[in-house]
Amino acid sequence: MISGFGQQALVSIIVHLIFIAVAWYALQAIKIDTWIKANHVLQARVLYVLLSIALGSIVGNFVLDYLLWSQQLPFILQ
Repeated sequence: MISGFGQQALVSIIVHLIFIAVAWYALQAIKIDTWIKANHVLQARVLYVLLSIALGSIVGNFVLDYLLWSQQLPFILQ
């Protein structure tokens, strides 16, 4: 049972990191330069990182929840 929790934790970490990277990649398509003040490059990068984490976490949670729900579907017939 403990090993199941370890495997679930590892899958959750990997899924979240993958979707954070995908969110980072997707956010690069947005031209946010027009919204950022001049000489605030570091703050813009921090904003990209925070938006990537937030978006990746939301999508990762959705995928993990969907996976859990799909695994619980067989129990509907019991």
